[in-house]
Amino acid sequence: MPNQALEHLDKEQLIQLIELYSKNWLAMDGVWFQSVERKFGMEEAMIHDENAWERFTVIEARKIKAFLQLPDRSGLEGLAKALRFRFYANINRDEIVIEGDTLTYRTLDCRVQNARKRKGMPFHPCKSVGIIEYSGFAREIDDRIACEVLSCYPDITDESCCCAWKFTLASSQD
Repeated sequence: MPNQALEHLDKEQLIQLIELYSKNWLAMDGVWFQSVERKFGMEEAMIHDENAWERFTVIEARKIKAFLQLPDRSGLEGLAKALRFRFYANINRDEIVIEGDTLTYRTLDCRVQNARKRKGMPFHPCKSVGIIEYSGFAREIDDRIACEVLSCYPDITDESCCCAWKFTLASSQD
């Protein structure tokens, strides 16, 4: 049964609520991660983070793909559309550029790293998790899409953004 309180909200309130839910989701992600990090250290926390993202990214992609009614092989346009509907799209500033058979996705402002900086904590070494997360998400949208990291902490090669990812659509043989 749907939450009847939502039926009384206008569009603006619903958009604000989605942003609130997104921030709450990210806060929960950070709370569990920091709990493991404090008790067992960064290395152990990263193992659990990688395991969680390996499963969650597929779930998120499948649900978005179904919501948007994307075909199995929706290409880079489908990926671009799906990326705009992720939780992160509501709370991070990003950009998507498609050129030929590649899509570049850049996070320009990252709430995770901003929060850790504000708390005086070291940055989250998100590269290994990002590889799992973005590769898995893209594959679920279209199995022909490969992902590679261009810049991500701790290996920042582009100071103009927090992280950058390149998605390449392989030519179809069938």
